[in-house]
Amino acid sequence: MNYDGKIESGHGQAVGGHAFDATGTVLDRDDGLDRRSRRVVLLVVVTVMLLAVALWFVLHKDEGADAAAGGNAQVPVVSVVVPGRSSVVGEITANGSLGARRAMPVGSVGEGGEVREVRVDAGDWVEQGQVLAVIDRSVQVQSAASQAAQVRVAEADARIAQSNLDRGLKLVDRGFISKADIDQLTATRDAAVARVSVARASLGQLQAQNARLNIVAPAAGLVLERNVELGQVVGGGTGVLFRLAKGGEMELLALLSEDDLAKLAVGTEAKVTPVGSGKSFTGQVWQISPTIDATSRQGTARIALKYDPALRPGGFATAVIASGTVVAPMLPESAIQNDARGSFVYVVGNDGRAHRRAVKTGLVTATGITITSGLNGDEKVVMRAGGFLNDGDKVKARPASAAASAK
Repeated sequence: MNYDGKIESGHGQAVGGHAFDATGTVLDRDDGLDRRSRRVVLLVVVTVMLLAVALWFVLHKDEGADAAAGGNAQVPVVSVVVPGRSSVVGEITANGSLGARRAMPVGSVGEGGEVREVRVDAGDWVEQGQVLAVIDRSVQVQSAASQAAQVRVAEADARIAQSNLDRGLKLVDRGFISKADIDQLTATRDAAVARVSVARASLGQLQAQNARLNIVAPAAGLVLERNVELGQVVGGGTGVLFRLAKGGEMELLALLSEDDLAKLAVGTEAKVTPVGSGKSFTGQVWQISPTIDATSRQGTARIALKYDPALRPGGFATAVIASGTVVAPMLPESAIQNDARGSFVYVVGNDGRAHRRAVKTGLVTATGITITSGLNGDEKVVMRAGGFLNDGDKVKARPASAAASAK
């Protein structure tokens, strides 16, 4: 007996152009193709994963070696600078008020009176002895004229006494008068002469008093203030009528700390710039305060200036004063740290570790800060990131120039 389709246990067989599974179920040809496609995709995915794992190991091979060599901690890279030693011209900046170097208050020194004329105003230049204001002197002039007449009377009496004495000397030789009479005539002549001197002295006193009625300039200079008006009655207790700046000279009262004052000397040059003015004026320190204010801990340096209309007394100004040349290491501000123990830097030693070094700072310039003590200039100083380091930290130093080019 012939059978076209024979089923063998456990195996699929194609009969009559169809595929059967082990149970005799007909299998479609498309299902077989899908199964093969899934196998191909699965194989591709597994291959890609294996390649990715292999690539990861290749890329991290060096990092693993570094971690094994250096432990788990990563060594930070810091920029360092070797400061050397630089010559720095020291400058001290100070602020203060402008004023007259020699201010001269002028008032009434006579018996005073009514002001009849004011001849100058604030801002005018005057010469020594120039009349600033005229005081009424009508009564004083009459008193002086009366005294002048008294002088003439006394002179006439003196002349008569002298004539009597001369006649008596001629008669005594003839015996007409006694020697006692001559003594009397001599005494009368001497008294008359003395009265002339008294009268003349009184006249001179009145004339001097009249001359002092006018307000005059004690020296040549610039009129800073005028505090008198026409018709005002003035006297010795009136107060300051005019204020002058002798020679027109001005000065800046610059306030400085104790340290800055110790660096200055009389004759040091300074450049003064008034507020609101783009012009600077050259002056000299002519006096340094011998005392320090106990509250502010500041003293005054007085800087003499020649007259200029831009220098107004009472105004505010800034002075830049030269304080000599200093040769010392210089560091940028970022390299210097500060805490309760003072200023310090981090120096990278031969052991590759950052060590704290206490320093003292000096002059502050536009290019950096000088170090007066603590450094020789040949150390490797951490330029930045000092605030993130601790004493003894392991670091990898890189010159600041290389760091800058890497940016």
